[in-house]
Amino acid sequence: MRYRLTFIVGAAVGYVLGARAGRERYEQLRKGARRVAQNPAVRNTAESAAQNGRAMAARAFDKVGDKMGDRMPGAIGDRVRSLRERGQGNDDDWGTSNT
Repeated sequence: MRYRLTFIVGAAVGYVLGARAGRERYEQLRKGARRVAQNPAVRNTAESAAQNGRAMAARAFDKVGDKMGDRMPGAIGDRVRSLRERGQGNDDDWGTSNT
């Protein structure tokens, strides 16, 4: 009950403060977030992090596949391969490539 009450009070305070800040402040925050997202350094870092994450996931899948061998159900391997193929060659919403 205490957590629910804390959440409701927090939501109410956030609503009041947001309403007082108004549309102008919202637009300022939105422009700032867009500027950060379009910064080349941020985009390069995000893209390299995504590439590293995909590479690590592929290595982990290969290691698990080697250890599990034929004991891993075929549906899992097919699902991972289809997800990997589906994302190739497309740009995501942030403008980074899914390579």
